[in-house]
Amino acid sequence: MFIRSERLFLRPGWPEDWAELLTAINDEAVVRNLATAPWPYTMDDAMAFVRRPQEKLLPHFFVTLPSGEGTKLIGSAGLTRHGDDIELGYWIARSHWGQGYATEAARAVLRLAEALGHRRIVAGHFADNPASGRVLAKAGFLRAGEPTYRFSRARGGKATSIPYAAQLGVSCDCDDDGYMRAA
Repeated sequence: MFIRSERLFLRPGWPEDWAELLTAINDEAVVRNLATAPWPYTMDDAMAFVRRPQEKLLPHFFVTLPSGEGTKLIGSAGLTRHGDDIELGYWIARSHWGQGYATEAARAVLRLAEALGHRRIVAGHFADNPASGRVLAKAGFLRAGEPTYRFSRARGGKATSIPYAAQLGVSCDCDDDGYMRAA
């Protein structure tokens, strides 16, 4: 499966992508905001990630920027199972933060999720990463309950996580913090 958005090309990973993945993600500021990625992130971790099989209803993608020489890997986005829920996960390399790529990739994956028949997607961010909360709000997520604790492999323990959910096929007039605007 492939997704083309306004500026991005989302594609599956291939085994030969491991070195480019390692270069893009090998930054503690990126990895510490993820729940399942270890720190330090090694060559073996990158090789294992690119070998992960694709599940038909839970696709995951490399987020790439088209360029004259092909594409440049700048992150990853996809769907996974988190308990009984379907969860959106994503990351963008620090050199590409603040340019709207995470929001664009999240929206693209949500459009695909809806086409695959998913009706509710959850996501979250660690409390010390409010920028990710803004990404989720812009992508159409709403705060979904009180903060919880979630384990982070990179942090080596639990950290406060802010839960969000998106109802697919439903529009919302929300502010940048994910709260409904007053009527």
